[in-house]
Amino acid sequence: MDIGELRKEPHLSASSVAGYLECGLAYRFGKVDGLAPEFMPDVLIFGSAIHEVLAEYYRSLNQGVRLAGEHLKESFERHWNERAADNGFIRYKEGTDYRSYMAQGKEMLAVFASQVPVEECTVLAVEEPFSMDLEGLPVPLIGIYDLVIEDSSGVITIVDHKTSAKSYSVDQVDQNFQVTIYQAAAKANGFAGREILLRLDCLIKTKTPKFEQYYTVRSQEEEQGALRRVLAAWDGISKGVYLPANTGSWRCSGCVYQDACGQWMKGELP
Repeated sequence: MDIGELRKEPHLSASSVAGYLECGLAYRFGKVDGLAPEFMPDVLIFGSAIHEVLAEYYRSLNQGVRLAGEHLKESFERHWNERAADNGFIRYKEGTDYRSYMAQGKEMLAVFASQVPVEECTVLAVEEPFSMDLEGLPVPLIGIYDLVIEDSSGVITIVDHKTSAKSYSVDQVDQNFQVTIYQAAAKANGFAGREILLRLDCLIKTKTPKFEQYYTVRSQEEEQGALRRVLAAWDGISKGVYLPANTGSWRCSGCVYQDACGQWMKGELP
């Protein structure tokens, strides 16, 4: 299954649903109007480079090779250079730049290499696309598992890699919409009846970087609630309802459609 091919056809994803529910107007600009982003957020580029390195780590682990911190740092340098070197489209937060992120990424991955537990498990999937059908949804719900592992007792753990400015709270972990959808998709794609754990593996961008793992589970009721949110989002999208976030929302400062939003607010866009 190829995620590029899946994205060519009409679809929804956990991230697009979450984006629509947080700001329907930004969803419209990107997914409906097809507006090009006005800039690229630094955290998005940084996170994608980290993801590439972690994917390499787990693919190697699946071959019986545990990559050392120096290798991960070299890999990050390569991926970060490919994405960020001489890229004037990236908007950096005040006090950060290409070099500071280079140093930070290497330090974070060194921490990861030294602290990630040696797990007795089988790696089932790394950066694996999925697609699921949902009754009442005329388009597929698609996404990518960062990592799926199975322990010796047969328990499946779906892992999502995160980079964050601070540690997650219990509520952030237990209410994470994305991994709830991942559980539903796993059940729809061969893991129904299996015990499933969900885990967020977080590299935290504090002054001294940290690596933290958060386990969580979802009940059938919570899973169904998340799927009902997907259907509610589709109902709004199909009817052309694109409500903007409240002015001053946390999304606004990093939104890649700030100019378009300003024009829409002044009535200069339909």
